[in-house]
Amino acid sequence: MPSLLLLFTAALLSSWVQLLTDANSWWSLALNPVQRPEMFIIGAQPVCSQLPGLSPGQRKLCQLYQEHMAYIGEGAKTGIKECQHQFRQRRWNCSTVDNVSVFGRVMQIGSRETAFTYAVSAAGVVNAISRACREGELSTCGCSRTARPKDLPRDWLWGGCGDNVEYGYRFAKEFVDAREREKNFAKGSEEQGRVLMNLQNNEAGRRAVYKMADVACKCHGVSGSCSLKTCWLQLAEFRKVGDRLKEKYDSAAAMRVTRKGRLELVNSRFTQPTPEDLVYVDPSPDYCLRNESTGSLGTQGRLCNKTSEGMDGCELMCCGRGYNQFKSVQVERCHCKFHWCCFVKCKKCTEIVDQYICK
Repeated sequence: MPSLLLLFTAALLSSWVQLLTDANSWWSLALNPVQRPEMFIIGAQPVCSQLPGLSPGQRKLCQLYQEHMAYIGEGAKTGIKECQHQFRQRRWNCSTVDNVSVFGRVMQIGSRETAFTYAVSAAGVVNAISRACREGELSTCGCSRTARPKDLPRDWLWGGCGDNVEYGYRFAKEFVDAREREKNFAKGSEEQGRVLMNLQNNEAGRRAVYKMADVACKCHGVSGSCSLKTCWLQLAEFRKVGDRLKEKYDSAAAMRVTRKGRLELVNSRFTQPTPEDLVYVDPSPDYCLRNESTGSLGTQGRLCNKTSEGMDGCELMCCGRGYNQFKSVQVERCHCKFHWCCFVKCKKCTEIVDQYICK
């Protein structure tokens, strides 16, 4: 009898640990600062055991590439900020709710919004690691080794130190996808469909950064004559990556998992998604009202635009519940003048403006 009780307790504890692990996410690296290797204290607990949200596979990679972890955290932070910018005028605005799960229960639903979040955070890691390589912050990589573009004029030099997007892509794929690849669900199950969805969206995010990296050049010559140019590979501004992924969000494909364990279109009349497209397996929850079970925070108290007919307008943002008006004081710099030499002096102007918040 005691042995049966012990087995039951062990099984219960194992399932609880699995649930806790699933609720956590490597995104928490964005909200919990990661020490850089030079800051480690001799005899202190290894950094990887202290980081929340890592899966077993990610923790092993952390042990192998400890110096990468701070940049993974920076990449996650960049992705979260971009998500919040892109959805700032939407009912769901990419709010973070805690330092462990980050976005809360809403990420347990395989919706369009979840698809975008996975994609933009994976893109953030590619961006951060690629840039860290170029800046000499990582011992396992350096400047980009991309071959000279065929369409580059002959008299232009191909050199400089480019962003190592190839390494950034490979490392982000290994680290971000590790969490999904170590899961073992029954073929054709809903859980397996969600894993396939996550992997597809991770890849779409990485490819957005990879494909948008472009050639940048600098002129050389007497008195700025630009008689010679040196060119290299450079990452696109992350805002442009976010814009591209937002377009993919708007055209995301609804999918379902087959018995053979593959994703297929819910509506076969639509075009099959490419590896650069976002996919989702669940309809979006109702973001109008606060709902603890879905993780929706609702739109009560959100600012809205009375004159807009878009998603930021009070009618749509407040879901027809109406809005309250209040006045606020805004202080801005104004009447700026340039003084020789060399500074700008401004006055402070105060303005009372009307603002509106959802009931």
